Amino acid sequence: MEWKIMLKQLQVKNNFVFNAVKTFKLLKGDENKIKVLFPSDSAKVEFDKISGEFFNHFRRKVQNHLIEVEYERDVENLKIEVVTKRKIFEKFIEKNPLLKDLDDLMKFDLT
Repeated sequence: MEWKIMLKQLQVKNNFVFNAVKTFKLLKGDENKIKVLFPSDSAKVEFDKISGEFFNHFRRKVQNHLIEVEYERDVENLKIEVVTKRKIFEKFIEKNPLLKDLDDLMKFDLT
């Protein structure tokens, strides 16, 4: 719950860091361990900027200062997809087939 609250605040304060850390997953290990799954090293660098503040707040909130944090790279969470304007337009065509007729009529340049 605290993670979601922090993400909402971060989205308003620093959108760049928010986009880097929104795919992170926090898993509870045992009573004193939290495992942080991160998709890439660059995202972890951005997370390191805010992690101290977040975990200090979290430790005070749950009144457990013995919590240890483990970091693990989550290769399944890393999704790289190049989305072109043509692909975006094709997704819109799936939702609204009339756009195909409009594209045929207007001959949009979606390169």
